[in-house]
Amino acid sequence: MSRVQAARRAFLSRATLLAAFTWLPTRLIAASPPRIVAVRAWPAEEYTRVTLEASAALEHEAFLLENPLRLVIDLKGVVVQTILRALAEHIAPDDPYIAAVRVGQFTPETTRIVFDLKQAVVPQIFLLDPIDPYQYRLVIDLYPEKPQDPVARLLAELDKRQRTESDTPVLSETPPRRPAETQANRATNPRKPQPKPPEQDAPYVIVLDPGHGGEDPGAIGRHGTREKDVVLAVARRAKKRFDDDPKTRAVLTRSGDYFIALGERVNRARRAQADLFVSIHADAFVRPDVAGSSVYALSDRGASSTAAKWLAQKENQSDLIGGVQLAARSDHVAATLLDLSITATRTDSLRLAQAVLAELARVSPPHRPEVETANFAVLRNPDVPSVLVELAFISNPTEERRLKSADYQEQLAEAIYRGVKRYLERHAPRPRALMLAAKSRDPAS
Repeated sequence: MSRVQAARRAFLSRATLLAAFTWLPTRLIAASPPRIVAVRAWPAEEYTRVTLEASAALEHEAFLLENPLRLVIDLKGVVVQTILRALAEHIAPDDPYIAAVRVGQFTPETTRIVFDLKQAVVPQIFLLDPIDPYQYRLVIDLYPEKPQDPVARLLAELDKRQRTESDTPVLSETPPRRPAETQANRATNPRKPQPKPPEQDAPYVIVLDPGHGGEDPGAIGRHGTREKDVVLAVARRAKKRFDDDPKTRAVLTRSGDYFIALGERVNRARRAQADLFVSIHADAFVRPDVAGSSVYALSDRGASSTAAKWLAQKENQSDLIGGVQLAARSDHVAATLLDLSITATRTDSLRLAQAVLAELARVSPPHRPEVETANFAVLRNPDVPSVLVELAFISNPTEERRLKSADYQEQLAEAIYRGVKRYLERHAPRPRALMLAAKSRDPAS
């Protein structure tokens, strides 16, 4: 039985018990009931997230029902409120998992929310403590019963396209050899070279990581521009450039407006057999006059500047803002505390950062002329050269206006592409896919 199936069975077992016994509150209800202050929904092919934000922690019970498929959530000590009733309006018609939502007063002390489902799901429901800019949040994540791997799907699509483009017509018959053919003839009339096996043409895999997403908007400019939107737009433009180049292909860690945990971003790079990892951001600073692009590499010896340290601490809070279940987050911390003493990887990360910074400097003056270092969680990948790019400071009104421009986004995407290409041409070994293929064929490996 898979982990997902076990989780679903546990949910159904809980539903049976709850149907047989009267529910008991796990703690006393506060004198004043929690007030729902906001409801949000983030639909995506990978999973749908629904968030209920409240003035106090929401005591809840949840269970699944079948025939038809439904997820029921009871909020204890909560009365139906206008904001909560509006939850149905936040569900998109094309949501992959939710067909409709109903909200009602089940008992005088219990509000019931019923999600009509389009397919079997595995819910993950958890509470988050307040963190700026949010109050208490109840997070409802609906994952498919058969988990999807967007990285594998994207790579399969690119592989299929590559094979289609590289295929050559195959003759049904081999022309007979001429009787008078000699070794000299063959030397002066060499045969047409045969197509290389597909693996010999394997491209470099570049994983582009648009920061933030979903509940985590990232930095917000004075005129309301959200970092998560800008970096996704630039990443998509950069992906097109890499995919148009036969020697590279790009994979996005997220393709829409939804949240991906920091550890999962690193895991996706590893599953994609990434040759390089580029995390894309457009952050803010306390002073609006600070401007310019920056490129960072990982450091385990402290940050290269006070600003770099402040920025890394801010970016590393992404899991808390975006919303990650505590158990999953602790597993991520344990998994990413790896041996980061691999000198070659750190050296390659610095070389990649220098190449990208040099190209960004051709678009606009950089914030600092040299690569900076800091302990970014998303760069903790010991065997893949990784950098974090700050496109500009969204807190600077002039740069905020530029970041919203399609033309400026194109220039930034082109700079990232050129920087990566410069690094690959000067320093990169064979694509990782080729090295792994060679290793798998080696009987001694």
